[in-house]
Amino acid sequence: MPSTRTYTRTDYLLTGISKILDTLFAAPAAERPYPGTSTSDRLGAREMEHSAAYMRVNHVGEVCAQALYQSQALTTRDPAIRKRMNDAAKEERDHLAWCEQRLKELNGRKSLLNPLWYGSSFAIGAVAGLAGDRWSLGFLAETEKQVIQHLETHLCQLPEKDIRSREVVIQMQIDESRHARQAVESGATDLPQPVRKVMKCLARVMTTVAYRL
Repeated sequence: MPSTRTYTRTDYLLTGISKILDTLFAAPAAERPYPGTSTSDRLGAREMEHSAAYMRVNHVGEVCAQALYQSQALTTRDPAIRKRMNDAAKEERDHLAWCEQRLKELNGRKSLLNPLWYGSSFAIGAVAGLAGDRWSLGFLAETEKQVIQHLETHLCQLPEKDIRSREVVIQMQIDESRHARQAVESGATDLPQPVRKVMKCLARVMTTVAYRL
């Protein structure tokens, strides 16, 4: 017999806290197969270090994605949008697991500042969510569009021989493109140009710092 329980905001809050702890401290488990299937992965020490730095940046991006989706799911008043946010977060969690696996393969490490990245992204997502669903979806769509651009840059910067990292990044691109399209289809409003510029500046700071730390 299906459950008829009505979930309260307290329920969603407690679930959100659990997700925060999982994102920052638990080993993420992907629901989909790891896309890095290439076996020709003979990289030199400097190539491995370079690839690991870019995959660390991507891992940070996925930590931020978890924070954004979780905060916006928490603040929306529309059950349909909340479900869509949670569904997208599941795919983003696959990305988180894939990036972490690739980092381990490259003998790399996660960013030392992940709690900061998560907290700041959660706050930004909550503000966007409280502004209203159309603005929240608009922020989400713009974020995903900028992420796609960053991933394209990473494909150009990764060593040519690093096929496994490329396979991961390409699948992430496909998913991010779908998330952006779904946000638009759900009623996202276009963000003002100054807001888009500020988002790009903040993303540039994050990627520059995460590459090293």
